[in-house]
Amino acid sequence: MNDVAWFVGIDWGSESHAVCLVDATGRRREVRRIAHTAEAVETCLAWILECAEVPPTRIAVAIETPRGALIDACLVCGFRVFAVNPKQLDRFRDRHTVAGAKDDRRDAWVLADSLRTDAAAFQPVHQEDPIVVQLRELSRAEDDLDGEFRRLANQLRSQLHRLVPEILALCPGADEPWLWALLTVAPSPMEQRRLTRARVDHLLRAHRIRRWRADDVLARLQAPHFPHAPGVAEAVEAQIRLILPRLEVVHAQRLVCGRQLEQLLQQLRDRPRDADERGEHRDIAILESLPGVGRKVAVTMLAEAAGPLAHRDYDRLRAHMGTAPTTSASGKRRLVSMRRACNRKLRWAAYHWGRASVQHDPASAAYYRALRARGHRHGRALRSVVDRWLRILMAMLRHNTLYDAGRFAVAAENGA
Repeated sequence: MNDVAWFVGIDWGSESHAVCLVDATGRRREVRRIAHTAEAVETCLAWILECAEVPPTRIAVAIETPRGALIDACLVCGFRVFAVNPKQLDRFRDRHTVAGAKDDRRDAWVLADSLRTDAAAFQPVHQEDPIVVQLRELSRAEDDLDGEFRRLANQLRSQLHRLVPEILALCPGADEPWLWALLTVAPSPMEQRRLTRARVDHLLRAHRIRRWRADDVLARLQAPHFPHAPGVAEAVEAQIRLILPRLEVVHAQRLVCGRQLEQLLQQLRDRPRDADERGEHRDIAILESLPGVGRKVAVTMLAEAAGPLAHRDYDRLRAHMGTAPTTSASGKRRLVSMRRACNRKLRWAAYHWGRASVQHDPASAAYYRALRARGHRHGRALRSVVDRWLRILMAMLRHNTLYDAGRFAVAAENGA
């Protein structure tokens, strides 16, 4: 930061932003409020360059939000952008005023001045790889679609359990397309009793269902049903007719999203090595060589932890994933607890990574059993398993090597 001549603090807002310009000595030049429009942001950046009279690379911008349209505009302009945790900003604010007052203009000044004096507390923000950006957006969209799919499937299951619970023996989750096709043809108990064996057999063949025969399906559909009050069957039929089209749409979108994610991963695998200085294309090959890492875990790691992976930052990565515990020590009292403040998507990825590796990797299973024998609970043992994987991953990324199970089997058996 010795070559930085000007510091800019931006207090981000949904409709407007407060911008403060501070020189290298800490003197405030001016504080402005700009609207969240392309024209206003462009005018503000031009004003900063005009006031500074230095190249953009000698101007540092401090902000809380590490991504967004405003950040992209600053990076495209050539400014050096740094992000800070809002909790740290709150502590910096106390250093500038003890009255507890807070407003956007003061926060912009605090951001600029704190970057000038405590640059080590800020994280640099760089332009991300375009494929990584797409991976992040599509993976989050896939998570939303998965949640919506589960909600709709549970609603359908609830309606079937209300009227014809016998049919749930064929598909307990009510989440398979062949069952939806069956209910589309016959949504009510009366129509289900009219189904012929040939019709059901054709439907099962069309969806390649081999675990059930047409006779089994008909036996379930024609079994005695619960007695119900007048109007219940009609209400359930109406609900089913409303839920089924939405389920089919969400299911189709999930498939499209999954295919697009796989295509992006393939682009990373096939990209020439010299196409990216950080080498995400090589990172994915190393990541996918680890036991327990499937498509979803790999996508989540590359999308949500692109910065720590690119910088090979083990401590930052384990903190973001929630595998690093938090320690509170005072005198003789020392308390170690699970980290709650972390990226929730990375936490779920860590859980599934650890669970799958314990199931399919003998070394991880031995390490897990050793931790359980020491008295560790299931969750803590899984976090330790993933923490071990992160140490291995960082070493592999630094040396550009793929995973070799033989190198770590002995250490795992010894409980290392």
